[in-house]
Order: sequence, then structure tokens, then C-alpha cells
Amino acid sequence: MRKSMRAPLVMVLILVSAASVVSAASSAGDAEMEARLKELYPSTRISAVRPSEVSGLYEVTMGRNVAFTDPTGRYFIFGHLFDMKEQKDLTAQRLSDLNRIDFARLPVLDAIKTVRGDGSRKLAVFSDPDCPYCKGLEGELAKLDNVTVYTFLYPLEGLHPEAKGKSERIWCASNRANAWSEFMTMGKLPNGPKCATPIERINQLAGSLGINGTPTLILQDGSLIPGAASATEIERRLAGKGAPIKAAVTPRLKGD
Repeated sequence: MRKSMRAPLVMVLILVSAASVVSAASSAGDAEMEARLKELYPSTRISAVRPSEVSGLYEVTMGRNVAFTDPTGRYFIFGHLFDMKEQKDLTAQRLSDLNRIDFARLPVLDAIKTVRGDGSRKLAVFSDPDCPYCKGLEGELAKLDNVTVYTFLYPLEGLHPEAKGKSERIWCASNRANAWSEFMTMGKLPNGPKCATPIERINQLAGSLGINGTPTLILQDGSLIPGAASATEIERRLAGKGAPIKAAVTPRLKGD
């Protein structure tokens, strides 16, 4: 009985050892590739290198961006990698993970707090009072229930020269949430004394998070929604279903 079990046991040990060797070789190869790229491109912040889903291509993470390169590191592909069989944008989920933000570290005291229902679900919005897409988003946010919205006033003065002054007046209102809602829905600005505002701190925060456009939503799980989104999509994301990884327009190959 012992003799008959010895051969399978030896085979298992051989397979485990072989898997360990392959894993170690792969890790060593990734590390070697990362070192090579850092040597070739010393001014580029390369944070991770790993094999991509395509044989012979490496996925290179550079800060919040992703590209692909061949084993020599000479040729790069910038763009999204698609799985045509599954009709999925494989790079979209990777970018979502890379750009995830620690919601708990957001300085919510610098934001306008709006509570609807029990306020149990939380999200943050970087918004410009003169941004038309931000105004459209406010209509969608108004459809949500049981949510707390933290609005960070982020006037883009290059596009909207009057936005900073409007943001200051809204922040200095006795009821900021009402002042924000009234301006975004009716164009009514509050009148009142000037006060200290967090706008410069918010500008710095947005820069540190890589946020350069409005509106930008940050969900409690740390994922981002760049641009306006429908209440239906926001609800889906608040339910924890994650970012959609199927491309809005998936490239088609001849024969599809």
C-alpha cells in the first residue's frame, strides 16, 4: 500500500517544486525588467512592472498611468488592452484600482456637507459653480436617498473667471448646503460678509489626487467617477458593483 502511494506523492512534490521554480523565475524576470526600464528611463516614475495578458508584453505602471512594452523596453504601447472574446476593457479596471483614493483621509471639514435621508452612504464631489456639467450632476445627486454628499468647491478659474468669487460667497453663507443648492438650481447667490475659505487648500488637494476636471466624484470605496454620471450609475456604484470594465465603444475586428 505504501509503495503504491509513493509514486503519486513524488509526482506532487515534483509539481510543487516546479511551480515554485516557475514562480520565482517569473518574479525575478519582473524585477529584472523593472530594473531595466528604470535604467533606460531614469526620469520616469516607474512603480510596477508585470506580465500582461498578452504573451511577450509587459504592463508598466507609471504613477496613475499604464502602458505596455516589449521585453527590450524600447517599444511602448499607450492605450487600453481589450479582451475581444469577453468584450472587456482590461485596462479600465486596472486604472480604477491604481487611482483609488483613501476616502477616510479626505478633509471633509473643507467640504459642504449635504445629508439626504439617513446619510449612511457617502460620496465626495469636486465641483465648480460655473461648470454646466456640475449643474447637471446636481440634478442627478438630488435623486439619491440615504446619502451624505461632501462638495469640495473647486473653481477652475482658467475656464470660469468668476467661479472663485461665487465659491467664496457660497462658502461664507450661513447655510452652505442651501446656498450651494440654490445657486446650482436657480442661479441665486447669497449676500453676506466675507470669510476665510478652504479653496486654496482644495486646489492643492485636487492636485495631489490627480483631479484636474469637474465634476469628479469619489465614492466611499475610493473609486472615482470622472465627469457627470446618472443617478442610476451612481446608485450602481454605491451598491459596490465596481467600475464598469466593458468599454462604451469597443473596437471591432473584421469578422465580428
